[in-house]
Amino acid sequence: MKRVQDEFTFFESLMKGLTAIFGTNCEVVLHDLTDSYESTVVMIENGHVTDRRVGDCGSNLGLEVLRGTVRNGDKYGYFTNTRDGRVLRSSSVYIRDDEGKVIGCLCVNFDVSNLMVADKTIRSLISNGEGEKEEEFFVNDVNQLLDALLQKAMEEVGKPVSYMTRDDKIKVVKYLDQKGAFLITKSGNRICQFLDISKFTLYSYLDEVHSEIQPSK
Repeated sequence: MKRVQDEFTFFESLMKGLTAIFGTNCEVVLHDLTDSYESTVVMIENGHVTDRRVGDCGSNLGLEVLRGTVRNGDKYGYFTNTRDGRVLRSSSVYIRDDEGKVIGCLCVNFDVSNLMVADKTIRSLISNGEGEKEEEFFVNDVNQLLDALLQKAMEEVGKPVSYMTRDDKIKVVKYLDQKGAFLITKSGNRICQFLDISKFTLYSYLDEVHSEIQPSK
């Protein structure tokens, strides 16, 4: 397989089959990761779960895989939250071409909010302790995704931008780089504006970040 579109018929049948079993609280999303990250969603069932539709962008976890920060991005049964606070149990499986390159991702997001307020027997079925916690941002466009990553970076440093030192801002750049933020088109302009620095300074910070992770000779 060279493109996810080559198997559209199969993916469509699989996605409809999953949602037929698990109902309207189960969202299944197919991402094409070979083109712009601004529009990765090429097929979706029950998009109301995360309020997304065909043409929307992927989440931050996909950026990390494309960036190379995460080598094997497949995750099973992890928990995350929607923007309005509902709890999802999710699995993400990356699709690779014949040469092993990531070309897409199939994600299942099941809204377990109602189940979590049910009786003890039902809760025992959804809370077996095996699913690890992942922070995933479900958004409609890459600008919202970048804003979420910038906010998280500021939280990681622990102070507002106006109080950040040079080293603090380098930490922000390092975090954003590891999370794949620079793969977003024109993200540099927004990051410069957020940190109140020039593009020259941003590239200088990036050089420092990359020099830190270069293997010693």
